[in-house]
Amino acid sequence: MSLPVSGDRFAAFRHRSYTRFFLARFFSAFAIQIISVAVGWQMYDETRNPLYLGLIGLFQFLPSLLLILVTGSVADRYNRRMIMAICMVVGAACSAALLGLTVTHSFAPWLVFAILIVFGIERAFMGPAVQSLGPNLVPEQDLPNAIAWNSSSWQTASIIGPVLGGLLYGVSATLAYSIAFVLLVIAAALVFMIPKPAQRSPASKVSWGEMLAGFHFIAKEKVVLGAISLDLFAVLLGGAVALMPIFARDVLELGPWGLGLLRAGPGFGAIAVAIWLAVHPIRHNAGIAMFIGVALFGVGTLIFGISTAPWLSIAALALMGAADMISVYVRETLIALWTPDELRGRVNAVNMVFVGASNELGEFRAGTMASIFGAVPAVVIGGAGTLAVAIIWSLGFPKLRRIDNLEAPERA
Repeated sequence: MSLPVSGDRFAAFRHRSYTRFFLARFFSAFAIQIISVAVGWQMYDETRNPLYLGLIGLFQFLPSLLLILVTGSVADRYNRRMIMAICMVVGAACSAALLGLTVTHSFAPWLVFAILIVFGIERAFMGPAVQSLGPNLVPEQDLPNAIAWNSSSWQTASIIGPVLGGLLYGVSATLAYSIAFVLLVIAAALVFMIPKPAQRSPASKVSWGEMLAGFHFIAKEKVVLGAISLDLFAVLLGGAVALMPIFARDVLELGPWGLGLLRAGPGFGAIAVAIWLAVHPIRHNAGIAMFIGVALFGVGTLIFGISTAPWLSIAALALMGAADMISVYVRETLIALWTPDELRGRVNAVNMVFVGASNELGEFRAGTMASIFGAVPAVVIGGAGTLAVAIIWSLGFPKLRRIDNLEAPERA
């Protein structure tokens, strides 16, 4: 029988291993945001080519897609904590490489793309390990609380990171990459300090069937399939992050600090909702809440696309972040609770590819459309598409729509 969801707002932090895990995720997310702002602005500053902004996302996504059968199986069979730590060390090395290109005045698009491919490989392995490690660090009744705080750590980094990243880049790109490097080193050290938790591994030997088990589970479990695919197509169409340098420079006429504020906009809304959910978890109508969140994300995208006022653009981005936080909270909790531990790595590998497709591939979609139609039409069309996805998926996945509470299903 499912255990009741804990009402303690700080329940997850009663577990020391989770606290270290939380801080490590926060520092690494903070570093990623700084790198993202610095690379995006530097690339557009050097090339003025919106297609290159889209390629930044594409080259980070491709490793997750190409390695999907490997990364999930590795996360299920090997020490998830060690995988996470090693990946953060590799991320720090990528930051150092970007720093080296900047210091030596060797910044060139294809050199940067090569580094981002390595960065993408690191994230491909780290994603399933991180998503699967979290549930091993807290008991089931504290998991929704942990997921809410996990999301808040990312969103807090999404607020502070882009603003600081823009300010640091305004001083010098060297300083931005240096800070990111230090944060990733600290994050790796924190993960190494987490004791190895209990982990259920597959009993069978490595085989094609074992590697494809994540796909088989998702295809069979319609709740998980609906939740993952909803996020994929909603953000794939509605993502506008890659085009923010264009909006900051050409549409809203802001500088690097303005780009930081725009990148932080979704975080302002998301962190408020994340903190609310940590204190007041969703107890009823979770499926409906998820679809409403996706629809509001589309509305926010439309407003951002047509806005020419900085305050309205930031408000629209805040709405997008708040709405997305609702969807993320429900989706990640459902995936964690409905997936057996011995399958979590492989299921989360598929999930991370879908998330990567929605984010990085969504950036490529936005950059390509912007190069053809212009930045504003690319965002407006995407927002309309997200609204359509919310309606279509609510009709196509009635079991997901009827999910009431966020508890693990009864298993035979």
